[in-house]
Amino acid sequence: MSSNDGIQIPSRLPLLLTDEGVLLPGSTMRISVDTPRNMQLVKSRLLKGTSLKSTIIGVIPNTKDPEHDNQELPSLHSIGTAGLAVQVVGSNWPKPHYTLLITGLCRFRVAQMLKERPFVVAEVEQLDKLEQYTEGQELDGELGELAQRFYQDAVQLVGMLDMSVPVVAKLRRLLDSLPRETLPDVLASMIRTSNKEKLQVLDAVDLEERFKRALPLLTRQIEGLKLLQKTRKPRPDDDKRVLVVRKGGVFPGHQFSLDEEGEDEDGDDMAVLDKKVKEAGMPEHALRVCLKELKRLKKMPQSMPEYALTRSYVELMVELPWNKSTTDCLDIRAARVLLDNDHYAMEKLKKRVLEYLAVRQLKSALKGPILCFVGPPGVGKTSVGRSIARTLGREFHRIALGGVCDQSDIRGHRRTYVGSMPGRIINGLKTVGVNNPVFLLDEVDKLGKSLQGDPAAALLEVLDPEQNHSFTDHYLNVSFDLSQVLFIATANTTATIPPALLDRMEVLQVPGYTQEEKVEIAHRHLIPHQLEQHGLTPQQLQIPHHTTLDIITKYTREAGVRSLERKIGAICRAVAVKVAEGHKSPKVEQPSAQQGGENGTTVDGERKVDESLRESEMAAPPEMPIVIDPMALKDILGPPLFEMEVSERLTLPGVAIGLAWTPLGGEIMFVEASRMEGEGQLTLTGQLGDVMKESAHLAISWLRSNAKKYQLTNLTGGPDPLEGTDIHLHFPAGAVTKDGPSAGVTIVTCLASLFSGRLVRSDVAMTGEITLRGLVLPVGGIKDKVLAAHRAGLRRVILPKRNEKDLEEIPAPVRAELDFVAASSLSDVLNAAFDGGFPITTNPLPHPHVTSKL
Repeated sequence: MSSNDGIQIPSRLPLLLTDEGVLLPGSTMRISVDTPRNMQLVKSRLLKGTSLKSTIIGVIPNTKDPEHDNQELPSLHSIGTAGLAVQVVGSNWPKPHYTLLITGLCRFRVAQMLKERPFVVAEVEQLDKLEQYTEGQELDGELGELAQRFYQDAVQLVGMLDMSVPVVAKLRRLLDSLPRETLPDVLASMIRTSNKEKLQVLDAVDLEERFKRALPLLTRQIEGLKLLQKTRKPRPDDDKRVLVVRKGGVFPGHQFSLDEEGEDEDGDDMAVLDKKVKEAGMPEHALRVCLKELKRLKKMPQSMPEYALTRSYVELMVELPWNKSTTDCLDIRAARVLLDNDHYAMEKLKKRVLEYLAVRQLKSALKGPILCFVGPPGVGKTSVGRSIARTLGREFHRIALGGVCDQSDIRGHRRTYVGSMPGRIINGLKTVGVNNPVFLLDEVDKLGKSLQGDPAAALLEVLDPEQNHSFTDHYLNVSFDLSQVLFIATANTTATIPPALLDRMEVLQVPGYTQEEKVEIAHRHLIPHQLEQHGLTPQQLQIPHHTTLDIITKYTREAGVRSLERKIGAICRAVAVKVAEGHKSPKVEQPSAQQGGENGTTVDGERKVDESLRESEMAAPPEMPIVIDPMALKDILGPPLFEMEVSERLTLPGVAIGLAWTPLGGEIMFVEASRMEGEGQLTLTGQLGDVMKESAHLAISWLRSNAKKYQLTNLTGGPDPLEGTDIHLHFPAGAVTKDGPSAGVTIVTCLASLFSGRLVRSDVAMTGEITLRGLVLPVGGIKDKVLAAHRAGLRRVILPKRNEKDLEEIPAPVRAELDFVAASSLSDVLNAAFDGGFPITTNPLPHPHVTSKL
């Protein structure tokens, strides 16, 4: 290799067979190596060689399938490119391979194949003389005209690109410094061409022929850019492609390879974002923060990780409804009709919504109230919130809080954390797009608490009418006015809501429905909805009122109507089968004696239906409509789940019926007592809480202190009921946890029945807390308890005197069917619980005569 002649390639070259592309002199290309011959070449020459000569290899297009590289070597392309291996990178995934970065030096012709294994080595003849590129000789004649024309077209191509991009401006300057002879190879490797076209340029050994083959490719690229500019909508500057120049050649000027990267629209985006910020209508304090972030964003390069975070923050600020709101529909008459059509009963909730509408008519700048609907599941708390939004003409958004245990769900994360996002309140406002929606905070009593904070405490600012005009989300970090939002929370019980949070809400009790209300709801809403869901019509299925009442009393014992709707759905499915069979009119074969069993079951285990039903509904298409009678109801839903068992359980002394409140509504509760010889011990079973155990001890103490007055004796007839006697109190069901003070009067009545041997009336239930002096104190949940007694078929309810005011909430039809006894002392309770009263002894102890000292 002579220094005067420039760089000369060796006469013997190892050949790298490639099918990925065509390497041209003056260009740089990445080549993946995974075939056995090529892998052996890299290991033997490139990885072990240390001299410049050892890193020069021949790159020649391979026309054979690389997967069959072990077969006999085919005839190679006669002309290739000698290249300098600039970089070698190895990898084992997905299979062992190398990636080479190779820069093309010059053309060569294969003169003779020397060996094929372990890699191809050939004797080559150098075609391009590198020294002619470095001298910059003037080209004349036709060749000079071609070179000048090619140079002008190249300048035109670069001029159509965005010159404000530094890499494009640098390329324009280097076009003047590159020798003209290098332009066909360099430009052909930059522009969009096929491998076949590049191969034609590679085969053009004569310089004039090379210009003639590369010039049409350059012209085609220019025409394509012109057409692109005409068809694109944005201004012409946006249609220009950005070309990236990669360095790494051996020529004195540098070598280049251009890749298309798309349009630079960042400037336009910033202008649009700036316009949106000014049109968002933010308050002054938020606008200052947003403009500051936007100013930082404009100065920030897009490659910075903080760029995406800042941009997301500015876009959120723009999308929030700072001054967008809906106009309330304040027609009270129309609102009343809409609420009545959507929901039966719920008078207290409807009254509160109409009050809000009336006040909004008189005072437009009214802060949104914070309502909390508390009641058992299935009574319509969530659906009435949706109905309120429709009545007001507002947007509705539901936020499910059940199981949330991270305060960041409410307040959001600070922007310094990875993956930070705003809380559910701000996200909800962004979703609805207005600042006065109806927000339903569902299941607020089921919020959790963990190491990530207390979300119930985070709700304090949201649900405080005096503070939520400046609610600050951690992500947003600027205050947002929530005072126009109508917040509605739902809960099954207030026991698990923190007192500070409960104090900020207006609690509206939503008790369970009466049987009459359930029947009306079923025929107004549930049955039409289920018929529509199952593709049936009223002309095909009819459920009479007495059948609906049977479903309510015998198959669903609940405060709400969810189970009732499921049972109606089961009836609709069974009828759908009959209707579908009627359309097809299948032939039904009677089961043989071998198929049926003695108990009326088939081999498959299915229960036989009544023979009349089989003949009328299966042997022939059913007559329409199908009316569900008690027989069909039993056939579809099975035997009744609940039966009237009250009278059967009160056949012995020592049993009484109490009333209990649960989050699922009111329930009746039996209290059983028995006594046996012993040492005066009291045993309590039935998963009782501490308060209920104390009520049992109170009842024992009061009965022992008044044993002579009420003629209560022990097993031996003595005056002390516990002398030589053990008492066992049991509260079924044993698997259900029970607690509360309202079972006190029931325990006293049960023990009084046990000690006196008299039966408690079978139609009476009671509730109330007792004191050691025999007073009856008020308790809660009166409406739910009374409705539970009514569902169970009881006729008399004993309740504390101070709870008489709660009877106004009970529907008039239920009040008319029940006999209420208001008791202020345990004497009143015992007189009302037993037939003929509970007599006091006729010989009370004489009071000592006291003489006045005055």
